[in-house]
Amino acid sequence: MSSVLKTILIYIRLLLDKIIDFAFSLYWDDKKQVIPDVSKNHAFLAESATTLAKRIKNKELKSEDLVRAVIERIKEVNPAINAIVAERYEAALEEAKEIDKAIEAGLSDELAKKPFLGVPFTTKESQAIKGMPLTLGIWCRRNEKATEDSEAIVLMKAAGAIPLASSNLPEMLIWQETRNPVYGMSNNPHHTGRSPGGSSGAEAALMASYATPISLCSDLGGSTRMPAFYCGMFGHHPTANITSTKGVLFRKEYVDSMFCLGFISKHVEDLPALTNIIAGDKAKLLKLDRKTDMKDINFYYLDNSNDCLVSPLRAEMTNALSRVVSTIRQEVSTENTPKPYHHEGFDNMYKLWNYWMSKEPENYALLLTDGQGEFNPYVELAKKVVGASNYCFFTIMRSLEEKVMPKAAPEWAEEMSKNFKKDLFSKLGDNGVLLLPSAPHAAPFHYSCLLRPYNIAYFNVVNVLKCPATQVPLGTNGQGLPIGIQVLAAPHNDDLCLSVAKYLEEKFSGAIMACKVKQ
Repeated sequence: MSSVLKTILIYIRLLLDKIIDFAFSLYWDDKKQVIPDVSKNHAFLAESATTLAKRIKNKELKSEDLVRAVIERIKEVNPAINAIVAERYEAALEEAKEIDKAIEAGLSDELAKKPFLGVPFTTKESQAIKGMPLTLGIWCRRNEKATEDSEAIVLMKAAGAIPLASSNLPEMLIWQETRNPVYGMSNNPHHTGRSPGGSSGAEAALMASYATPISLCSDLGGSTRMPAFYCGMFGHHPTANITSTKGVLFRKEYVDSMFCLGFISKHVEDLPALTNIIAGDKAKLLKLDRKTDMKDINFYYLDNSNDCLVSPLRAEMTNALSRVVSTIRQEVSTENTPKPYHHEGFDNMYKLWNYWMSKEPENYALLLTDGQGEFNPYVELAKKVVGASNYCFFTIMRSLEEKVMPKAAPEWAEEMSKNFKKDLFSKLGDNGVLLLPSAPHAAPFHYSCLLRPYNIAYFNVVNVLKCPATQVPLGTNGQGLPIGIQVLAAPHNDDLCLSVAKYLEEKFSGAIMACKVKQ
């Protein structure tokens, strides 16, 4: 009887999801804008950042020309996606000219070692860049600027990359849409009436529009992988506690955390090299230089979660996973066939993440007011009703959730997390990966996430496990929206995730771009 009831409830939930989508489509489908194609003269914007850097070093492409092309492309697409919120275009052009002069004079050994010499990059406004805004989307910080570079920016500059602009973000980074009172809302370039994800949604939108060669992101609950999924890009979330978060979320020193930096890209080949940079002295721990044969990898897959807070997986998502499992079974190894895996931790994905969020060092109630007393969600909700609040509704509701919703028992949450990690990682070892869904469905309409706030849990669970995972695009659904899966490995086995992502990039469609390059 319980299985019959469960099946009935699943179909009811799927029906409700369809009704939500239909209702929101009545408004947002009419708001869809077309992203302009890339001009033939700027066709090189489709190339990987790794290739662009090589061309610059070989004098086949000038850094100044690349930077100008990216600036022009941003100006073409930003009216539709609202991704860029602050820029340093003139300074970037001057830096590019200096690099071109140095190369023209003879490429020195020092410059030759810089992996992304002359390549511009964008990053969320939460990543401190000296002299640039650092509001985190909070109205009371709307005039604040960074006084120094974050450690990641220092490392990127040392690698030869040029900071070009800051991109939009959700208020305090916590939401699955990219919207705040300071800069407004960013749009998904595949359908501008839909969310590009959060908190790196603007970065994913830029990458999917050929408007940035490098997107530096961060991830506390799926903030790199979710936007990559919604916008059809690759996104890598490294092993936790490897990349430095100093200079992000006002962090000044190392703390044990679920939070780490990562990248979104349209080419898998960029991700290992970029991850190496921001991992700094700890890069060797990720084994990114290890050569992996697909036939030596043990594959497992999760075909569903029983987390009752999360919408059921739609057929398009289960079919995507099935296609990957079938391809691996037929073309990689018929003997070492992918095996199903499940653990009770997957039935409690959001509950576990919410518990571990309470252990993060930030006091969000203070950060939301810039240290001017604790944020009061009851007062702000009342003000929101009469249009007097300077905070987003999702920020108020998230704060209310923390105050009024029942919390997981610490003993249960910590024991469950411990057993979850032990069971999963003992199976994966140093040569296994888990293929798992990215989300119940493709990119949602703007604001509809408020009715399905827990659907990010498939991303959250990776943060709970503090392990690496790569988001991989796998074509589109019937509405032309990107779909895909995640590839997860045990900690410090980032190379396995990226090796499988590279294989799937070759076997399937690769990145799903929102426009074309004119021929």
